[in-house]
Amino acid sequence: MSLKSKLHTIKEKYRGTKMAPAFNALHTFLYLPNETTHNGTHIKAADDLKRTMNTVIMAMVPCLIFGMFNAGYQHHLALGTIESAQGFLGASFWTLDNLVIGMWKVLPLVVVSYGVGLAIEFLFAVIKGHEVEEGYLVTGMLVPLIVPIDLPLWMLAVAVAFGVVIGKEVFGGTGMNILNPALTIRAFLFFAYPTWMSGDKVWVHGAVERAGTADAISGETILGSYAQNNSVVYDYWDMFWGIIPGSVGETSKLLIILGALFLIFTKIGSWRIIFSTIIGALVMGLIFNGVVDAGWISSSSKFFGLMSVPFWQHLIIGSILFGAVFMATDPVTAAQTNKGKWIYGFLIGFISIMIRVFNPAYPEGVFLAILLMNVFAPTIDHYVVQGNVKKRMKRLKVKTA
Repeated sequence: MSLKSKLHTIKEKYRGTKMAPAFNALHTFLYLPNETTHNGTHIKAADDLKRTMNTVIMAMVPCLIFGMFNAGYQHHLALGTIESAQGFLGASFWTLDNLVIGMWKVLPLVVVSYGVGLAIEFLFAVIKGHEVEEGYLVTGMLVPLIVPIDLPLWMLAVAVAFGVVIGKEVFGGTGMNILNPALTIRAFLFFAYPTWMSGDKVWVHGAVERAGTADAISGETILGSYAQNNSVVYDYWDMFWGIIPGSVGETSKLLIILGALFLIFTKIGSWRIIFSTIIGALVMGLIFNGVVDAGWISSSSKFFGLMSVPFWQHLIIGSILFGAVFMATDPVTAAQTNKGKWIYGFLIGFISIMIRVFNPAYPEGVFLAILLMNVFAPTIDHYVVQGNVKKRMKRLKVKTA
């Protein structure tokens, strides 16, 4: 008997029981349904929610793999045991040792994220008696990509439990939540354990445990340097390739752009949201550059460093691009109307740079901006729809007059 036949037999055995949703989730993850429609008015398509989620995961896998190499590289570079990578193809970057360290630190984050999150999804499915919802497949991959490399696993487990239960299940599950679950987890970690989520040391493996010792690791990020009005030691190409400290998935802008193109090509990610977020960030950066050029702010001000950053450079430092591509485009929590998507994305980019500049203690505001606009997305859509209704009512009055 083949594996598929055995699984089908077990499926029939558990049909109608409380464990049926949990088994069906595993069964359909591996195989398509046995019965499919062949005629009639049914809409036939090869994709479903699970396949859509897996497509998004495929777009993030290159960022994950690169993040593993970068985690090991930044650790050795901070210790002074290797030389600079000398570009994206530098021999000291793509080494097995860097990959091993990265896998040792990153894979446990992935395992805990999926293990805790999916366990809660299965538990709620069994309790409520509905099919397991696949929305956490993307969230489970996003979470390890947006947290510090040395975050304790128990903290991650607590945050994931909070994000899934409070951020999604209490609203009714996948498709009903008003906040992005991954960013809800990120926000919980930031406000519950701020010392593990901010500062320069948390972004390089080993920097926290060596703090205060003779061989302490600096691990200073670009945003941290600008916030303290210090000079930045990384060139623009390092920022673009991603050979800089940061969370696991945010550093390589090249791979994020490729992921964006893949999502746009597969029509899963909204190009309107992605481009409007970038435009909003650039506009806010231009405004701050104008303030600096006009001499309206002193060079001794704590805001001067980030205000003086060239407006376009905001796109290659921090996580604005990662947030625009993989988080702002979440179809559940984003605006639904075409015009609303332009407004929604623009405000995310605009507010992100504003928070980045005016919060020197934690110079990054993408996740806060996206969560804020998640709340206002229904309101944006409401006024867009009402505006269209009013336009049509005016046309109707003109025709009947």
